[in-house]
Amino acid sequence: MSEQQQKLIDGCKRGEARSQKLLYDTYAGKMMAVCMRYCGNDRETAMDMLQDGFIKVFTNIGSYDGRGSFEGWIRRIVVNVALDYIRSADLLKNTECIDAVKETSAENIDSSTIDRLSAEELMEIIGELPSGFRTVFNLYAIEGYSHKEIAGMLDITESTSRSQLTRAKQLLQKRLKDFI
Repeated sequence: MSEQQQKLIDGCKRGEARSQKLLYDTYAGKMMAVCMRYCGNDRETAMDMLQDGFIKVFTNIGSYDGRGSFEGWIRRIVVNVALDYIRSADLLKNTECIDAVKETSAENIDSSTIDRLSAEELMEIIGELPSGFRTVFNLYAIEGYSHKEIAGMLDITESTSRSQLTRAKQLLQKRLKDFI
């Protein structure tokens, strides 16, 4: 950890508004992207998640012990805030009929199709997934959690997590094919 980052953390631990603003300005953009991934591109909801996340960061900064990445510590808090929102809004119930997701093989989409997409377009397509699919996809494919960890976080079974991920991938493949 850099000396500058440690000073910033120490200032936040002392409740210094200047340090808190600098910390927010430094990490808000990246954390907003995290929130957008979980809320399906609903900017207003993402802003609420971001605000709640930083309130938790500032409230709990005293518990950061310097082990691991500070940005990773903030990201875990923001992801947990997003999951709390999803659970409280009961968004894990699948809003799309599972039967509507037909088997699509990866061979149907060539790599040049994906190469033509911008990161923003790809994130938009992910954001359009039903909430349950999107949540498991984000946790597994982007955040790197195992199915066992996801099951514990979302109070679902490991097989449900695997199933949701498989269906998310199938739907993404279908939407990628439709998009191009």
